[in-house]
Amino acid sequence: MRFKNTELYNNLDSVLEKIKEAIQAKQFASPPLGGRGLSKRIIPCLDVKDGRTVKGVNFVDLRDAGDPVELAAQYAQQGADELVFLDITATHERRKTMIVMVKSVARQLNIPFTIGGGITEIADAEALLNAGADKISINSAAVRNPKLIEELAKAFGVQFVVLAVDTKNVDGKNMVHLNGGRLITELETENWIKQAEDLGAGEILLTSMDHDGTKAGFDCRLLEKVNQMINIPIIASGGAGNMDHFTEVFHKANVDAALAASVFHYGEILIPDLKQELKRNNIPVRI
Repeated sequence: MRFKNTELYNNLDSVLEKIKEAIQAKQFASPPLGGRGLSKRIIPCLDVKDGRTVKGVNFVDLRDAGDPVELAAQYAQQGADELVFLDITATHERRKTMIVMVKSVARQLNIPFTIGGGITEIADAEALLNAGADKISINSAAVRNPKLIEELAKAFGVQFVVLAVDTKNVDGKNMVHLNGGRLITELETENWIKQAEDLGAGEILLTSMDHDGTKAGFDCRLLEKVNQMINIPIIASGGAGNMDHFTEVFHKANVDAALAASVFHYGEILIPDLKQELKRNNIPVRI
């Protein structure tokens, strides 16, 4: 916007209003559609319980997978594009994510970092962002109070708000689950994701509980369906077992990013090798 000096002096109130409108329009502008033409992202996920990284199958039978601070540093060195750090006990036990750990992890990173777990209000998100997180992820609290998405988007901008959705197929329908998969809701996954986008979510982290931990591949059919419905980036989660699964989800579902945990934590897939394989398959990645 440009204004002549005379316009500023004679129409100050009007000019200020136009500036305010322009700022709000920019703040609430949606991110680019599905990352088309952009590099695909590889994102290790750190599920943390009681200060340790854990991994299970279908959200149960959790095993220790190491120190989250050490793992975060390793992934940054390997070339991960982002990290997601989820305190999987925070919502269930009604406690706040440990700020001290977030600071420790954030100090190790030179890549974007998302933190989730126990975020129920603006103050929670603000504390996490101040501790060093680049984005915050909400799940159960957003289902119980959808306006939280809108409030966070207004407070920090849509680019800071990631909606995590845990979905499971129940009687032929994809249903949203809460509290680490312990509680089924009446929300159909596709409808909830579309509503969340309308409220101001800037990105969707979609985890298939049917595929999670099985190492049988991502739920490409659901991911493709959801990706065609929305205009914000989507992160595929649940089912990664080998490098072919990453190639498949990028080709079939055209997601913006793929997230995994155990295959990275236990060294079954090394991120530099994975990126070279994706590059050989004509999938744009940052090397």
